[in-house]
Amino acid sequence: MTYKRYILVTGGAGFVGSWMAKRMISDPANFVVIVDNLLTGSLRRLPSKELSNWRFVKGDVNNYDELAAILLSNNFDYVFHYAAVVGVKRTLDNPIMVLNDIQGFKYLLDLCKNTGVQRVFFSSSSEVYGEPFEHPQNELTTPLNSRLPYAVVKNVGESFLKSYEKEYGLSYTVFRFFNTYGPKQSTDFVMSKFIKEALAGKDLTIYGDGLQTRTFCFIEDNIEATANAAYGDKFINDVVNIGSDNEVTIIDLAKTIIRLSGSSSGLKFLPPLEEGDMTRRKPDISKMRTLLGRDLTSMEVGIQRLLENPKSII
Repeated sequence: MTYKRYILVTGGAGFVGSWMAKRMISDPANFVVIVDNLLTGSLRRLPSKELSNWRFVKGDVNNYDELAAILLSNNFDYVFHYAAVVGVKRTLDNPIMVLNDIQGFKYLLDLCKNTGVQRVFFSSSSEVYGEPFEHPQNELTTPLNSRLPYAVVKNVGESFLKSYEKEYGLSYTVFRFFNTYGPKQSTDFVMSKFIKEALAGKDLTIYGDGLQTRTFCFIEDNIEATANAAYGDKFINDVVNIGSDNEVTIIDLAKTIIRLSGSSSGLKFLPPLEEGDMTRRKPDISKMRTLLGRDLTSMEVGIQRLLENPKSII
């Protein structure tokens, strides 16, 4: 069968990557190749085997031979580069593994420019803002004051894309993801961890005083906005914050989850993390709102949806 679009999703067995793969596969005009080394990805996140317009390849995008075999045997139109070492503790404990992703960027972009890829969509991160001096954080402000390898790597990835566009005409869109949650997320992340602890009646563990703030974007809002950027040819060679602008303290998040779940859990305070726990996070989501075209899912509604299906947390 001939398909209209051939799409590569790296990190497609991860949380956000698997949702994007599912969204692309839902269009029968697309054929999607999902690549993941399963370091943090899970086969449980892969789409239904009843669908025929996708295949999975276990592979490491930081290995040139493995990546070249995939790119050179497929004529991809679009690449969603979502593969990365993720999780605050994991990235702090494995800084060299994080830095290896830089080599993967170069491999991928060299292969993309030589095989006719039309556009690369890159999962960057709110971490590029470091400890922000502007609030909310706007895409035009990239302070480069990040101390952590993970944040530096995301900044380098963005720079690679801008340079390859200027030098070779390879189009891109950078998505700076802020905290995203929903079904299929692992308990490496605070929202899913808190919900699982609350449902088990365990105390919710908070690092520091819990007054650090975050925003939480429901996964379906993330995917609808980013897919619309792809299908609508929006924000080409541009950067878009993807997140929510509802700022909440971690302690209030914990209390909200306890209340909505009817849990008897208490709060357990641990020493602050030595690194990586920024005091405030809130994006300017003006661009995202134009992509979404509707109100975002409220945090309470999103939490309720997870509480209704707790087995969806991996």
